[in-house]
Amino acid sequence: MPFNDKISIVFVCLGNVCRSPLGEGVFRHLAAEKGLIDKFVKDSAGTGGYHIGEPPHPGSRSVAGKFGVSLDGQLARQFTKGDLPKWDYIIAMDSSNHRNIIKLGNPTGNVHLLREFDPKGCGDVPDPWGRGDDAFLETYTIIYRCCEKLLDHIVRVHHLM
Repeated sequence: MPFNDKISIVFVCLGNVCRSPLGEGVFRHLAAEKGLIDKFVKDSAGTGGYHIGEPPHPGSRSVAGKFGVSLDGQLARQFTKGDLPKWDYIIAMDSSNHRNIIKLGNPTGNVHLLREFDPKGCGDVPDPWGRGDDAFLETYTIIYRCCEKLLDHIVRVHHLM
């Protein structure tokens, strides 16, 4: 664990403005609710560099805010080869970004699709970009239920409770 014995987790989508900021924010929110926030280092990134330095999309900020989840302080950054050894868990939002992560080299952490933890079935987290408020709500709902199960998995594997 490269972050002072904390479990490190990064959420990855394409531009790091819609899905991965929601993943980071929801995971942080859930970990805080369980009193585990100090056990983790959390981040998000995009496989593309389209939005570097930008805050999360207004649709992501809006839907997160409706559920009391903060995305404050997040700015888009690109996931690079240098990230591969840093993270215990690299969580891709879809199969395309999962492939892009693997193409960078051999990650030392666990690379997963977020929906591997979805009790309603595997697949990709849909990108809400350009699809309206309902799409952001759908994406948030999927991310939330997956992050609940992901956190449960990490707690179990690392004996955190």
